[in-house]
Amino acid sequence: MSLAVASACAAAHAQEAPAKAAEAEPQSVVVTGLRASMQSSLNLKRNSDGIVDGIVAEDIGKFPDTNLAESLQRISGVSIDRSIGEGSKITVRGVGPDFNMVLLNGRQMPTSNLGDLNGRAFDFANLASEAISQIQVYKTSRADSPTGGIGATLNVMTARPFERPGLHSSLGIKGVYDTTNSNLPGDVKASKSLTPEVSGLYSDTFANNTFGVALTGSYQERNLGYNTAAVSNGWRGPFRGDENNWGTIPNGPSDACPACVVTNRPTGAQLYSVPQNLNYNFNGVKRQRTNAQLTLQYKPVDTLVTTLDYTYSENKIQTKRNDLSAWFNFGPSSSSWTAGSPSSPLIYKEIIPLKDGAGTSDIAMGAADFATKTQNKSLGFNAVWKPSSELRFELDTHHSTATSGADSPFGSSNTLGTASFSRGTTTADFSKDFPVLSIEGADFVKAGQQVTGSVFTNQYMRGEIDQTQVKGAWKVLEASELKFGLNYTKSDNRSAFSNQQRDTWGGATKPSDYPSSVWHQQSVRQYFDKIDGSSNSNLFNQFYTFNFAQVRQLAATASGKPELYLPKTYFDNDARTSEKSKALYLQFNTEWDTALPIHTAIGARYEKTDVISTALVPAAVNIKWVSQNELPITFGDPTFTTLTGAYHNLLPSFDSDIELTQNQKLRFSYGETIGRPRYDQIQGGTTLNSLVRTDGGTGSQGNPSLKPVKSKNLDLSYEWYYGKQNFVSLGLFKKDLENYAGQSRIIATPFNLHTPVGGALWNEALGKGCANTDTTCIRNYIFRNHPTAPGVTRGADDALGNATGTIIGQPSDPVAQFQITSFSNQKKANLHGAEINLQHMFGDSGFGVSTNYTFVHSGLRYDNNAVGEQFALVGLSNSYNVIGIYEDKKFTGRLAYNWRGEFLASTFDGSGPNPQYVEPYGQLDVSLTYAINEKLSVQIEGINVTNEITRVHSRTKQQLESVTQNGPRYMVGLRYKF
Repeated sequence: MSLAVASACAAAHAQEAPAKAAEAEPQSVVVTGLRASMQSSLNLKRNSDGIVDGIVAEDIGKFPDTNLAESLQRISGVSIDRSIGEGSKITVRGVGPDFNMVLLNGRQMPTSNLGDLNGRAFDFANLASEAISQIQVYKTSRADSPTGGIGATLNVMTARPFERPGLHSSLGIKGVYDTTNSNLPGDVKASKSLTPEVSGLYSDTFANNTFGVALTGSYQERNLGYNTAAVSNGWRGPFRGDENNWGTIPNGPSDACPACVVTNRPTGAQLYSVPQNLNYNFNGVKRQRTNAQLTLQYKPVDTLVTTLDYTYSENKIQTKRNDLSAWFNFGPSSSSWTAGSPSSPLIYKEIIPLKDGAGTSDIAMGAADFATKTQNKSLGFNAVWKPSSELRFELDTHHSTATSGADSPFGSSNTLGTASFSRGTTTADFSKDFPVLSIEGADFVKAGQQVTGSVFTNQYMRGEIDQTQVKGAWKVLEASELKFGLNYTKSDNRSAFSNQQRDTWGGATKPSDYPSSVWHQQSVRQYFDKIDGSSNSNLFNQFYTFNFAQVRQLAATASGKPELYLPKTYFDNDARTSEKSKALYLQFNTEWDTALPIHTAIGARYEKTDVISTALVPAAVNIKWVSQNELPITFGDPTFTTLTGAYHNLLPSFDSDIELTQNQKLRFSYGETIGRPRYDQIQGGTTLNSLVRTDGGTGSQGNPSLKPVKSKNLDLSYEWYYGKQNFVSLGLFKKDLENYAGQSRIIATPFNLHTPVGGALWNEALGKGCANTDTTCIRNYIFRNHPTAPGVTRGADDALGNATGTIIGQPSDPVAQFQITSFSNQKKANLHGAEINLQHMFGDSGFGVSTNYTFVHSGLRYDNNAVGEQFALVGLSNSYNVIGIYEDKKFTGRLAYNWRGEFLASTFDGSGPNPQYVEPYGQLDVSLTYAINEKLSVQIEGINVTNEITRVHSRTKQQLESVTQNGPRYMVGLRYKF
């Protein structure tokens, strides 16, 4: 999603309640200055139905933060995930990004994100903020809102010419200095760390304010970097202390391995895990983001307003990476361990003997060079007709697309591996925040660097939405209003990818194929100097970077297979899903003239969705019995297969607020909301695993009949507005969620494949004395008695005198049964929490403070001391914000600190079912603005000025998943209002 799409939506989604709702349309409020912005946000909260928070632009073309997600994290209950140092996705009240609905001027928009081909999450990293007038965060449900937001429904709104009649225009320029680009090796570093941002806005009305035009545009460049140390392939295990398996550690020294010393070894039922690898990677990123919007409004008569808008956005990202890594093969080892269960290694050492003074394993040094492009386009039309003061109708329709794909001849992602095969005994030290890799015997002269394996990936994702909404509002009686509407939405999603992978990790060519000048010596320590432990003298501090394109060409030439060093031009996997939803709603709002004034809104939304899901899968042709218990499937050309599903929901909602006093409100809300399944869970097509056994085969498929996750929500809130710009509030919330998808197995007969198991020849062999389990006897009988039967190909006898050959299932043979892993609605969860907000301005001093704290809890937590797949809520965390401001006629200053507690980000890592916990993170941002005059102002901003790091661990803190060093970013800009 992008700003262009955000700007695209013409229909205002503000509430249309009677007198009260008219006040709650803050898009018509003229706001200038930070304090005025905070007051407008206060008014939005105070005057809305249900629990609503929001952020209003300080002035036309001037939002509080340059990134919308960074602004949203200032709202209680909202936490963000960061990517390349910027806010990207949001979690609201413990509910993750896939289950929060983002509307743009009241419209549902398509998403495309190559980082998650199967997700529904909105990526705010594509949004520039200059054309945004406000964001409304609805934490309780409403009948007139499109479904999909369990945590919250967020409405991003853009300015319209009729909202501020007359001429308004501004021009802004910024210089962005990103310190992270300076902390990179030369092969991935951009040539400059200072990049430009330019934005402009023009809005005017003509012909007595009956015609309006608005044009916005922005262009931003950013060059940045980040460096990560990671166990990127995850943690193998967990194993029991008494278990003997590949990856388990020795019991201690032995005659075979006297150096296998194990300190504080886990025993019995204690669990432990071992690292699969250790990797240091260095990443340089360039980004260019372009947003534009044209809006035309026409009011032929006072009772009719029409809006036509077209928007476009483009987000281009180029990434270069070099890395150093070591892979553990779980041979002889020594180690020391933490106490308790699960136990983690403080030191893990894999013993690799030297040969002629050098090691023999690989010191892996890889590189990547790829680029992606995301484009968003939207054309929309909106008409609002008010035939009388009591009646209002609205029509809104739009066609919007979001497309992401490769923007490089090398694909949307890639890896080119190189190695020096001189690694001896290898040690990983996990006792500090930074994991220290030590390598003995390295000799880059004796074992020159050479290309090994490679992967070139080509990805594509496209979302497309056609939506039409018809709304009406009828004022009845003196203080009541009936809202009603119909909605049709067609949402199409396509995600596709292919991999060109060469698994020549032992060496694809030879060292002499590469001039020594292509390898550039580097050290590790300098790029992780802010992380505790990086100063360890045992760190293997030498590696080589290289230019990806140059070495790729040398490898393509030396191998004689240049086609293997480019991405495929077609997709191996292609999944397409179409969802058609029809909805209708009714909502009745009324004011009750009681001793304590009460306002209520009661409504219901009925929605029916039909799902058609198609996927490109390899078409199975036959089953061929090749050995005792191996019956591989023969596959033909891939074909598209289709599955269908449908579901419907009736979603009630109820909001009420009681005015305890003129400045105090008590709110109560109940509502039911849904969040649709991920696309991979409803993906059509059945994929069969290639090897069938005598008892059948296995495979997997999605389930388009999956129901959405459903949540029953309760909210209670107290609000005290004790001044024009001051308030305090306490909110309590509870969510009961059901229909989370879990894996299940069904028996099916896809492709109607016939198997020789149980066929006529098989049964004849049984009748001649072969046991049902003695497949050697059965095969010998068939080959020796029916060598020319249909489907039978006789081979030579093996060294043991047993017949060999193949037997293909025939039409008269039984149809093979497969255990198909799919998804079903089987998981439940609940969560509850509290939000506390305080906003206080210290009289006319210019100083003010805004702070909030959010507590979220669920009994459904990941059990770190259990083995296997688990269901747990991801994104659940406490958070708080403290924002201090100062503002006078010339000067505006803001100091904002945001903290998010530890949260579970995933239940899988690179090795399988393992938790990934993001550790607590706090960030300090600063902004200063000085108004030179009424038209010209200068602004200075600092992001992450304290240079915080991000760290992720698994079952214990010592089980590092990743630790990343980023860095501060500074901006200096001028803004001129014409």
